[in-house]
Amino acid sequence: MKEVTKEVYLKWYEDMLLWRKFEDKLAALYIQQKVRGFLHLYNGQEAVLAGALHAMDLTKDKMITAYRNHVQPIGMGVDPRAVMAELLGKVTGTSKGMGGSMHIFSKEHRFYGGHGIVGGQIPVGAGLAFADKYFETGGVTMTYFGDGAARQGSLHEAFNMAMLWKLPVVFIVENNGYAMGTSVERTANHTDIWKLGLGYEMPCGPVDGMNPVKVAEAMTEAIERARRGDGPTFLEMKTYRYRGHSMSDAQLYRSKEEIEEYKKIDPITQVLDVIKDKKYATEKEIDAIDQRVKDLVDECVKFAEESPYPEIQQLYDVVYEQEDYPFLPHKL
Repeated sequence: MKEVTKEVYLKWYEDMLLWRKFEDKLAALYIQQKVRGFLHLYNGQEAVLAGALHAMDLTKDKMITAYRNHVQPIGMGVDPRAVMAELLGKVTGTSKGMGGSMHIFSKEHRFYGGHGIVGGQIPVGAGLAFADKYFETGGVTMTYFGDGAARQGSLHEAFNMAMLWKLPVVFIVENNGYAMGTSVERTANHTDIWKLGLGYEMPCGPVDGMNPVKVAEAMTEAIERARRGDGPTFLEMKTYRYRGHSMSDAQLYRSKEEIEEYKKIDPITQVLDVIKDKKYATEKEIDAIDQRVKDLVDECVKFAEESPYPEIQQLYDVVYEQEDYPFLPHKL
């Protein structure tokens, strides 16, 4: 694994803090009805992304996930201003304001969504990996899904073909304990989701998804296996979300005490504790990071709010590919 240096810890802290504060601001904007539709927040799960990015090669590796998908593209290199604009439905967004919260996408940065159909992205991730193998790009696809999606039939079909063809894909279930409001214990007679890989003789196992170092270690091994042509791995990231399934979730299925217990192992706090213990940064330098993050989030909001909404014409431009469509002229 690439060494986890002082610089890595400082980057992890700044990145995870940005993702957390970015989504905290989204929650506030949702309450103000500036973000419409659904809004699924990632608060608490940031270590899963931070650790994975440390293990990935962002020049060729890909990522695909479900609809809890706002911070992943930022981690992959997408301008956070464009992500914020997309959430506010503005034309400067990643999909010109037409994807919204559940469908962030950037082919340029190899982030392939943002999928609203539960489990729908699992076979698509295997397909992206098939393309990498076919064209010999050397890339590996990180395919993320939630514990609820692990019960979908598409998972088994994708697992079977990925093993049969030795596809360069890492399947990651982010087990935050609840599929919407239904606990893992109520969805199956087993709680170790990673064991689903055993039926396909796929390397698999559990990972502490609240610790970016543990995530990076597991992801490095899985990515190296895929890259050398030995096929997929299935990892269960045991993590937690502090907010509800979406902003409309009243969270009646769990107690406030349970949430507070998990906050004691918050990934951002864990990383900050290491920074302080090893004296990687002074209090003044940490305050400077906090201020940079605050300023960037404010800049994202300002950019998004000042950007225009798309014109009605855009709806037709993205539906009709035919350039000489006789009824409506194209402007894109």
